[in-house]
Amino acid sequence: MLNLLNGAGNYRDPEVSPEGPTETRPLSEAQRESNARLVDTYAAELYEAPAEEILAWAHEHVHGPLVVTLSMENTVLAELAHRHLPDADFLFLDTEYHFPETMEVADQVEHRYPRHRLVRAKAVLPRPEQDRVYGPGLYRSNPTACCRMRKVEPLAVSLSPYIGWVTGLRRADGPTRAEAPALSLDHTGRLKISPLITWTLEETEEFINDNDLIIHPLTRQGYPSIGCATCTLPVAEGQDPRAGRWAFSAKTECGLHE
Repeated sequence: MLNLLNGAGNYRDPEVSPEGPTETRPLSEAQRESNARLVDTYAAELYEAPAEEILAWAHEHVHGPLVVTLSMENTVLAELAHRHLPDADFLFLDTEYHFPETMEVADQVEHRYPRHRLVRAKAVLPRPEQDRVYGPGLYRSNPTACCRMRKVEPLAVSLSPYIGWVTGLRRADGPTRAEAPALSLDHTGRLKISPLITWTLEETEEFINDNDLIIHPLTRQGYPSIGCATCTLPVAEGQDPRAGRWAFSAKTECGLHE
């Protein structure tokens, strides 16, 4: 018999997710094969390509719906997708642990880019219910489980209608991303497209300023990488941009790109 309790205050074992959908619907075999052919043919060519070229390639070669994932740390990807992927949806993972400023940026994005539907994905359990079922402060006692329930699983479910997703990954964001591809397949066979992959933090800032984009105010207050408010600290100048993420643990990634 499966033991759902972890023995600490009769809270549920955080390795057991709440009842509800947690996975992405499978693609058809034909879709998987088509995506694999695209990666085999174009991944090397796009590895160092400019963002505009990667997005133009996606608009021309990907025959199916795409979704653009936005952390709201900046809106560069929203602006580029608006120019090159006019039919793409936007997707924001509303973990219910975000800074208020992050939620304000999400609202501004929805207003500035009305042509793109903004999907706000949430976990199965609201934040207070997660505290009741799994214990308060799961983000600290088991941050991997918290990220799984509030980011990884909601993303997986939300990707079901799409043939691929566009991410804001940059190789400059840290050593775990130093060799990330611009085009690959995720574990479901969907295309994973990262047009900003070669961009530095300085190039990102330049694009924001040159195009009068929405600015997340915390990026001007020592937060070059912004996640949940409970798990993000400012970093000193010259530090790894992601040094403030989960600084209380050895965790370095939320699991979305693993």
